[in-house]
Amino acid sequence: MAKISAVIITYNEEDFIDKCLKSIDGIADEIIVVDSFSTDSTEEVCKKYDVRFVKHAFEGYRDQKNYALTLASHNHVLSLDADEVLSDKLRESILNIKDKWNYDGYLFNRRNNYCGKWIRHSQWYPDRQLRLFYSKKGEFGKLNIHEKFILSNGGKVGKLKGDILHWPVISHADYTEKLDKYSLIAAREFHLVGKKTTIFTPYLHMTWGFIRSYIINGGFLDGRDGYMICSSSAKSVFRKYSKLRQFNKYGVPQ
Repeated sequence: MAKISAVIITYNEEDFIDKCLKSIDGIADEIIVVDSFSTDSTEEVCKKYDVRFVKHAFEGYRDQKNYALTLASHNHVLSLDADEVLSDKLRESILNIKDKWNYDGYLFNRRNNYCGKWIRHSQWYPDRQLRLFYSKKGEFGKLNIHEKFILSNGGKVGKLKGDILHWPVISHADYTEKLDKYSLIAAREFHLVGKKTTIFTPYLHMTWGFIRSYIINGGFLDGRDGYMICSSSAKSVFRKYSKLRQFNKYGVPQ
């Protein structure tokens, strides 16, 4: 039977981490929480469980998750964020494959909650995530914000039934604040890897992002919430490329 190490990164997650840890009880043979020096009760909540709690300065989402992987005792890893919970169906699916691990990684659907409502369309669902994997076959890559576990060439990927339940925002103000923060981080990352932009780039990406999410991916089917999500996301894309253009011209402020 495959033994699974669950790895979670945290910073001030007292509102969510308890539900996350409960959902992996009986699934994970080891739980590692890498915390960026939380100032709330995150550590106290984690100590209620059989958790290895490690404090480590935040290095960006990608690098923090790769650091967490180095602490895992087992090569089969389940990576979750603190505001994510395994659905009962997904728990069942993971338990079923522990005796018969056939792939290098497994995809799950992720169902996102917006201000108390589950979103079923746009780019918020099915929002597939590769979160269960053989860690020696890859690493977290891409930007240090929209990090993904990337399997090496030839890695085989399976799909499990069930959802990760995700509570990314608790209010629209919270959502716009996070989008603004992420757009700045992404612009810096783009600038560091030499990505260029023109005066038209922010407008083109904003327009295409809204059309893809709201129309092509059916965001309009989620009503007012779908519009708020898709329009706010499109505006965030505009800010990201506008900031990138500024960084290209003047450099990144220290």
